Amino acid sequence: MTEADHETVRSGLETHLPRLWRYGLSLSRNPSVAEELVQATCLRALERQSQFRTGTNLRAWLFTILSSIWKNQLRAEKVRTGGGFADPETELVFDGAASMETNNLLRRVLSEVSELPEAQRQAVILVYVEEFTYREAAHILEVPIGTIMSRLSAARGKLAGLDSSATNARKTRADEVGKN
Repeated sequence: MTEADHETVRSGLETHLPRLWRYGLSLSRNPSVAEELVQATCLRALERQSQFRTGTNLRAWLFTILSSIWKNQLRAEKVRTGGGFADPETELVFDGAASMETNNLLRRVLSEVSELPEAQRQAVILVYVEEFTYREAAHILEVPIGTIMSRLSAARGKLAGLDSSATNARKTRADEVGKN
């Protein structure tokens, strides 16, 4: 790897920091943990910059590193709490939190996305927010592309009712206003 290649990694890190932090926050739901994930990602990228291949997608490479660090943290937490070794796919399932009451469709969508199981939420964030292709998302999460497609399909199914429920809420409010 040439000095120019090393500079590509170093300069690219700064460019991708906001997106890495956003992805780290979507995984951990904790700003401090997100910062630690990004720092660990930057450190690992700099330590292993010779492994980066010029002409490939630096952003995808960095997201793969961050995803790997997150999975390792989940495994380590499971071991520390006495649960033994854990399969990340099992640990990446999230039951969800109480949804926020709001009439704003965007807030409702974000709330619903945050309540998706971890694996589905990761796929949604990578493909729809970070604009990775299905293939790139599959590479980052180290799963087959069909798994990404399945997770996105399941997530879309869970989110499909949001628009119609928002329409029904508007009709109900309009009916109430009409009665007054």
